[in-house]
Amino acid sequence: MKNIDFTKEKSSIQSSDVLESEDTISFQIEIPKQIQQAMKVYIEKHPNWDQYRLLQAALAGFLIQNGISSRLITRLYIGNMFGSHTF
Repeated sequence: MKNIDFTKEKSSIQSSDVLESEDTISFQIEIPKQIQQAMKVYIEKHPNWDQYRLLQAALAGFLIQNGISSRLITRLYIGNMFGSHTF
């Protein structure tokens, strides 16, 4: 598993226009059971969503709402919210 490195310059986020496979990382996190249950209920009601698409949309939306301006992140957010496939 590749660790997230927060020491990189912020400009690297804004300069990326394409998400390449080596730019995708995997991480583990503990979440409250209530959030996991809510995710499960949502995914069961919306079969075109999965846990990966839901988390990508949530993280991208949070970053956009909190001042990150990146075409890639905006594209991921819009693609996840309105697209019919996962990334």
